[in-house]
Amino acid sequence: MIIKVKKHLILGAREDIDRFFARAQQKGIIEFIAPHSKKGVELPIEIQHLLNAMRILRKLPVKKPYEAGGDLQFADETAVRILELKGEVERLSEEKRLLEAEIVRVAPFGDFSLDDLDFLERTGKREIQFFCMKSAKAHATNFSDEVIFINSEYDLDYFISINKEARSYPDMIEMRIDRPLGELQTHLGFVKESLHQLEAELKGYAGHLDFLHEALVERLNDHHLLTAKKEVSFPLENSLFAVEAWVPENKTNILYSVIDGMAVHCEPILIEEEDRVPTYMENKGPQALGEDLVRIYDIPATTDRDPSGWVFWFFVLFFSMIVADGGYGMMYLGLCLYFKYKYPVLKSSARRFLKLATILSTGCIIWGILTSAFFGIQFNPKGWLGKLSVMQYLAVKKADYHIAQGDDVYQFWLSKFPELSTVKSGEALIDIAVVQKGQHTSYVALEAFTDSILLELSLIIGIIHISLSLLRYLWRHWAGVGWVTFMVGAFLYFPSILKASSLVQFLGFVDKTTAEEVGLQLIYTGIAVALFLALLQKRLKGIGEVATLIQVFADVLSYLRLYALGLAGAIMAKTFNELGQDVGLFLGVLVILVGHSVNIMLGIMAGMIHGLRLNFIEWYHYCFDGGGRLFRPLMRLKAKEHI
Repeated sequence: MIIKVKKHLILGAREDIDRFFARAQQKGIIEFIAPHSKKGVELPIEIQHLLNAMRILRKLPVKKPYEAGGDLQFADETAVRILELKGEVERLSEEKRLLEAEIVRVAPFGDFSLDDLDFLERTGKREIQFFCMKSAKAHATNFSDEVIFINSEYDLDYFISINKEARSYPDMIEMRIDRPLGELQTHLGFVKESLHQLEAELKGYAGHLDFLHEALVERLNDHHLLTAKKEVSFPLENSLFAVEAWVPENKTNILYSVIDGMAVHCEPILIEEEDRVPTYMENKGPQALGEDLVRIYDIPATTDRDPSGWVFWFFVLFFSMIVADGGYGMMYLGLCLYFKYKYPVLKSSARRFLKLATILSTGCIIWGILTSAFFGIQFNPKGWLGKLSVMQYLAVKKADYHIAQGDDVYQFWLSKFPELSTVKSGEALIDIAVVQKGQHTSYVALEAFTDSILLELSLIIGIIHISLSLLRYLWRHWAGVGWVTFMVGAFLYFPSILKASSLVQFLGFVDKTTAEEVGLQLIYTGIAVALFLALLQKRLKGIGEVATLIQVFADVLSYLRLYALGLAGAIMAKTFNELGQDVGLFLGVLVILVGHSVNIMLGIMAGMIHGLRLNFIEWYHYCFDGGGRLFRPLMRLKAKEHI
């Protein structure tokens, strides 16, 4: 839930300032307010060095942790040395690259002495030049006697020329050689050896990561404490200190315990218009997991109700419907149990993530049981899993309805399976409407009825989800009553346009004629009520409420992605199973494993992205202000909580 945050003015004797801030950091419930003129404080150079050094060490091979200990000064010196080594390694790596490129460039001329070359030029009064040109052009060119061919490399020919004065030749590129091949190779060997030694020394620091992390935490604690003290003003000739702070309403008693025994006084004060009040969220259990999800997208405003619980449970439902396979859920759960066994003591966010994954896995298993979906295998409807399946129960009810009505759906199946003319029950229709293709048996009627039910169920969930969103802030948006009425009416009426039967009809809640008549009345009533209440609440601005009609309609249809993604995953799983059966044992196992692995990855990505999207876009649209700022109190960090 979101706890209201109060603004306090804290006054105290200057001699108690250090003790007060030390206690405040220990309790971790006070966010000190910086004056509006102040900008963010740059991190001290020691912290920057530690952070950069840790980034370097994280990329190195894992090594036994350093346990010899040391103070903060030693940690700072270690971080500086790591940065120096990294800089030298990068410099030598670049030098090595340039040397290797230069060696490739001059290698065709072989090894020679520049001193000898200079002697020949001085004594012979000649200019010796180096050239290269494309081999194709060189083969078609006649050279004078002073141009001497030396070598060919790749698609280039190399030459030297000896003239009384420097010359240039068409299509030839003059090459300047500052160091000969031998000198370059010697220097390269030295650079490689130096680079090897520096890299070895740098890798020797790989075990210092935890040590530097502990030093970083200490430095950050000191920095945060110093920064908080900078928010203080000193009235009355520096004899008092004064500072403003945010404190959660339910933590006020802790604030008084902080100032107990000191010459410090605190008093709630009025929140000013320009103040940006922080959002303090406090949740336990599943709501804490929902809070983690909420923070992915945006921070609730202080005017919002905490959406954590709503987001969490609907996300579990959406993820389960998109994965749509109990077998995959069992694999996820097995992996979660393994990690729980392997790492029995996990900290904060890692522990919550594992709990979230466990709940999502359980949701997938439950949905798989309800829909008889395990690894894309189509089970016998008369088996024990079929008897547990709610989806199969609904499919039988739908078949019973069509048989009793003798409608177009029944006639369609009768044309495909003439033996259905004598059936009297939905179970019999499902048992008879079977197609055999080689080794594969398909209960085609069961699949068709199940698909239509899942599609309709996705729309029902969308209507419920958006209706809850509209009703949460009904006092802010009175027209929500009308739009909820409109959605219910549309659900009842539109099956008559599509020549389809809905759940409420074949389950016997409402007959088709009544649903059509009542649905149409609710559509018109809902639109009229929404417009009337919008005008009543917002006056002329309420005319814009007409646009919400399209928005609501589109948002409900957006929930069809639950059906589409679940169906796509089921088809892929079934297809990989059939391919595996057709290609033989060895290749079949490989096809099934690879296929299901791909399907699992796609299912996880789709479940995460679209499961959250339906909450953050469609649902937030009607009941979320957002744009909040998290409450960030001065608190003492602990190294173990960040590992």
